[in-house]
Amino acid sequence: MNQTQYSLYYWGPCVLKTKIDQNTQDLLLKEGEASKEDASPELAGVLNNQFHYRDKRKFDQFFASIFNLYAYAYSKWKTTKKAKPPTFYLEKLWINFQGPNEFNPPHSHSGALSFVIFLKIPMKLRTENQDYRGLSAGPGGITFLYGDVEEYCITAQSLLPEEGDMFVFPAWIKHWVYPFKSDCTRISVSGNVLDSVKLNRLKKLKNE
Repeated sequence: MNQTQYSLYYWGPCVLKTKIDQNTQDLLLKEGEASKEDASPELAGVLNNQFHYRDKRKFDQFFASIFNLYAYAYSKWKTTKKAKPPTFYLEKLWINFQGPNEFNPPHSHSGALSFVIFLKIPMKLRTENQDYRGLSAGPGGITFLYGDVEEYCITAQSLLPEEGDMFVFPAWIKHWVYPFKSDCTRISVSGNVLDSVKLNRLKKLKNE
Protein backbone atom coordinates (compact mmCIF):
# COMPACT_ATOMS: atom_id res chain seq x y z
CA MET A 1 0.00 0.00 0.00
CA ASN A 2 1.29 3.47 -0.86
CA GLN A 3 2.12 5.61 2.15
CA THR A 4 -0.36 8.29 1.14
CA GLN A 5 -0.84 10.91 3.83
CA TYR A 6 -4.30 11.13 5.36
CA SER A 7 -6.18 12.33 8.44
CA LEU A 8 -9.05 10.79 10.38
CA TYR A 9 -11.74 12.94 12.00
CA TYR A 10 -13.55 11.60 15.01
CA TRP A 11 -16.51 12.79 17.02
CA GLY A 12 -19.12 11.49 19.42
CA PRO A 13 -19.29 11.10 23.19
CA CYS A 14 -16.22 11.42 25.39
CA VAL A 15 -15.89 8.16 27.36
CA LEU A 16 -12.96 8.00 29.75
CA LYS A 17 -11.41 4.82 31.13
CA THR A 18 -9.07 4.87 34.10
CA LYS A 19 -7.82 2.50 36.80
CA ILE A 20 -8.72 2.88 40.48
CA ASP A 21 -6.11 2.31 43.19
CA GLN A 22 -6.57 -0.70 45.47
CA ASN A 23 -7.15 1.32 48.66
CA THR A 24 -10.08 3.15 47.09
CA GLN A 25 -11.47 -0.13 45.75
CA ASP A 26 -11.29 -1.66 49.23
CA LEU A 27 -12.98 1.33 50.87
CA LEU A 28 -15.76 1.41 48.28
CA LEU A 29 -16.36 -2.29 48.82
CA LYS A 30 -16.30 -2.03 52.64
CA GLU A 31 -18.70 0.91 52.74
CA GLY A 32 -20.89 -0.60 50.04
CA GLU A 33 -21.27 -3.91 51.86
CA ALA A 34 -22.37 -1.99 54.96
CA SER A 35 -25.02 -0.03 53.06
CA LYS A 36 -28.63 -1.14 53.49
CA GLU A 37 -30.74 1.58 51.81
CA ASP A 38 -32.39 -0.08 48.82
CA ALA A 39 -31.69 1.80 45.59
CA SER A 40 -33.66 -0.54 43.31
CA PRO A 41 -36.85 1.59 43.04
CA GLU A 42 -34.78 4.35 41.39
CA LEU A 43 -32.73 2.14 39.07
CA ALA A 44 -33.26 0.25 35.83
CA GLY A 45 -31.28 -2.83 36.82
CA VAL A 46 -32.99 -6.21 37.22
CA LEU A 47 -30.89 -6.92 40.31
CA ASN A 48 -31.97 -7.99 43.78
CA ASN A 49 -29.27 -6.09 45.64
CA GLN A 50 -28.53 -2.44 44.85
CA PHE A 51 -27.86 -0.01 47.69
CA HIS A 52 -27.22 3.70 48.20
CA TYR A 53 -24.02 4.52 50.06
CA ARG A 54 -24.59 5.73 53.61
CA ASP A 55 -22.23 8.69 53.32
CA LYS A 56 -20.89 9.50 49.87
CA ARG A 57 -18.99 12.47 51.29
CA LYS A 58 -16.23 10.06 52.32
CA PHE A 59 -15.31 9.85 48.65
CA ASP A 60 -15.54 13.55 47.75
CA GLN A 61 -11.79 13.99 47.33
CA PHE A 62 -11.44 10.87 45.20
CA PHE A 63 -14.30 11.76 42.86
CA ALA A 64 -13.17 15.38 42.60
CA SER A 65 -9.85 14.15 41.21
CA ILE A 66 -11.64 11.86 38.73
CA PHE A 67 -13.96 14.64 37.55
CA ASN A 68 -10.99 16.97 37.10
CA LEU A 69 -9.33 14.26 35.01
CA TYR A 70 -12.46 13.96 32.87
CA ALA A 71 -12.65 17.73 32.40
CA TYR A 72 -9.01 17.75 31.28
CA ALA A 73 -9.54 14.80 28.93
CA TYR A 74 -12.65 16.44 27.49
CA SER A 75 -10.72 19.63 26.80
CA LYS A 76 -8.30 17.55 24.72
CA TRP A 77 -11.14 15.60 23.07
CA LYS A 78 -13.04 18.74 22.06
CA THR A 79 -10.29 20.89 20.68
CA THR A 80 -12.38 23.93 19.77
CA LYS A 81 -11.66 26.87 22.05
CA LYS A 82 -14.73 27.62 24.10
CA ALA A 83 -15.52 28.28 27.74
CA LYS A 84 -13.69 26.03 30.18
CA PRO A 85 -15.49 22.80 31.20
CA PRO A 86 -17.97 23.11 34.07
CA THR A 87 -17.25 21.91 37.57
CA PHE A 88 -18.70 18.47 38.33
CA TYR A 89 -20.41 17.35 41.55
CA LEU A 90 -21.31 13.84 42.72
CA GLU A 91 -25.09 13.62 43.10
CA LYS A 92 -25.79 9.94 43.82
CA LEU A 93 -23.65 6.89 44.57
CA TRP A 94 -24.75 3.26 44.79
CA ILE A 95 -23.34 -0.27 44.72
CA ASN A 96 -24.58 -3.16 42.56
CA PHE A 97 -24.34 -6.83 43.50
CA GLN A 98 -25.13 -8.71 40.28
CA GLY A 99 -25.93 -12.41 40.60
CA PRO A 100 -26.69 -15.18 38.08
CA ASN A 101 -29.26 -14.27 35.39
CA GLU A 102 -29.49 -10.66 36.60
CA PHE A 103 -28.83 -7.79 34.20
CA ASN A 104 -29.17 -4.10 33.40
CA PRO A 105 -31.42 -3.43 30.38
CA PRO A 106 -30.67 -0.59 27.94
CA HIS A 107 -30.97 2.68 29.86
CA SER A 108 -29.43 6.09 30.46
CA HIS A 109 -28.98 8.25 33.55
CA SER A 110 -29.95 11.69 34.79
CA GLY A 111 -27.47 14.48 35.33
CA ALA A 112 -24.45 15.45 33.25
CA LEU A 113 -22.15 12.44 33.67
CA SER A 114 -22.36 8.90 34.96
CA PHE A 115 -19.73 6.35 35.83
CA VAL A 116 -19.18 2.73 36.74
CA ILE A 117 -16.37 1.19 38.80
CA PHE A 118 -15.79 -2.56 38.73
CA LEU A 119 -14.79 -3.91 42.14
CA LYS A 120 -15.19 -7.68 41.80
CA ILE A 121 -15.06 -9.85 38.67
CA PRO A 122 -15.01 -13.41 40.08
CA MET A 123 -12.87 -16.12 38.50
CA LYS A 124 -16.00 -18.14 37.68
CA LEU A 125 -17.25 -15.25 35.54
CA ARG A 126 -13.89 -14.92 33.80
CA THR A 127 -13.94 -18.64 33.01
CA GLU A 128 -17.49 -18.36 31.62
CA ASN A 129 -16.25 -15.60 29.31
CA GLN A 130 -13.39 -17.75 28.05
CA ASP A 131 -15.97 -20.25 26.80
CA TYR A 132 -18.24 -17.57 25.29
CA ARG A 133 -18.40 -17.49 21.48
CA GLY A 134 -20.96 -14.75 20.83
CA LEU A 135 -20.51 -11.29 19.29
CA SER A 136 -21.47 -9.17 22.32
CA ALA A 137 -19.24 -8.14 25.22
CA GLY A 138 -19.87 -11.50 26.87
CA PRO A 139 -21.40 -12.53 30.21
CA GLY A 140 -21.21 -9.64 32.68
CA GLY A 141 -19.90 -7.30 29.97
CA ILE A 142 -21.10 -3.78 29.25
CA THR A 143 -22.09 -2.08 25.99
CA PHE A 144 -22.30 1.66 25.24
CA LEU A 145 -24.44 2.71 22.24
CA TYR A 146 -24.38 6.05 20.45
CA GLY A 147 -26.41 6.82 17.33
CA ASP A 148 -27.98 4.58 14.71
CA VAL A 149 -26.17 1.57 13.29
CA GLU A 150 -24.87 2.53 9.85
CA GLU A 151 -22.09 1.48 7.48
CA TYR A 152 -18.63 2.96 8.06
CA CYS A 153 -19.59 4.14 11.53
CA ILE A 154 -18.64 2.87 14.97
CA THR A 155 -21.80 3.24 17.05
CA ALA A 156 -21.13 0.85 19.93
CA GLN A 157 -18.36 -0.13 22.31
CA SER A 158 -18.70 -3.53 23.99
CA LEU A 159 -16.29 -4.08 26.84
CA LEU A 160 -15.38 -6.85 29.25
CA PRO A 161 -14.12 -4.97 32.31
CA GLU A 162 -11.39 -5.94 34.74
CA GLU A 163 -11.29 -5.27 38.47
CA GLY A 164 -10.38 -1.66 39.16
CA ASP A 165 -11.61 -0.36 35.80
CA MET A 166 -13.63 2.85 35.87
CA PHE A 167 -15.57 4.34 32.98
CA VAL A 168 -16.88 7.94 33.02
CA PHE A 169 -19.34 8.90 30.30
CA PRO A 170 -22.10 11.39 29.41
CA ALA A 171 -25.23 10.46 31.36
CA TRP A 172 -27.43 10.36 28.25
CA ILE A 173 -25.49 7.52 26.56
CA LYS A 174 -27.56 4.35 26.34
CA HIS A 175 -25.79 1.37 27.90
CA TRP A 176 -26.54 -2.06 29.31
CA VAL A 177 -24.99 -4.99 31.19
CA TYR A 178 -25.29 -8.62 30.10
CA PRO A 179 -26.40 -11.46 32.40
CA PHE A 180 -24.24 -14.44 33.27
CA LYS A 181 -24.91 -18.00 34.47
CA SER A 182 -22.05 -18.61 36.90
CA ASP A 183 -22.82 -18.95 40.62
CA CYS A 184 -20.99 -15.81 41.72
CA THR A 185 -21.46 -12.09 42.38
CA ARG A 186 -20.13 -9.32 40.19
CA ILE A 187 -19.78 -6.08 42.18
CA SER A 188 -19.76 -2.59 40.69
CA VAL A 189 -20.29 0.97 41.87
CA SER A 190 -22.23 3.55 39.86
CA GLY A 191 -23.17 7.17 40.28
CA ASN A 192 -24.76 10.24 38.75
CA VAL A 193 -22.89 13.52 38.41
CA LEU A 194 -24.20 17.07 38.07
CA ASP A 195 -22.26 19.88 36.48
CA SER A 196 -22.22 23.48 37.70
CA VAL A 197 -24.70 24.53 35.00
CA LYS A 198 -27.32 21.91 35.91
CA LEU A 199 -26.71 22.42 39.63
CA ASN A 200 -27.36 26.16 39.37
CA ARG A 201 -30.58 25.44 37.47
CA LEU A 202 -31.75 23.07 40.23
CA LYS A 203 -30.95 25.64 42.92
CA LYS A 204 -32.91 28.27 41.02
CA LEU A 205 -35.94 25.97 40.70
CA LYS A 206 -35.88 25.19 44.42
CA ASN A 207 -35.81 28.89 45.28
CA GLU A 208 -38.75 29.79 43.04
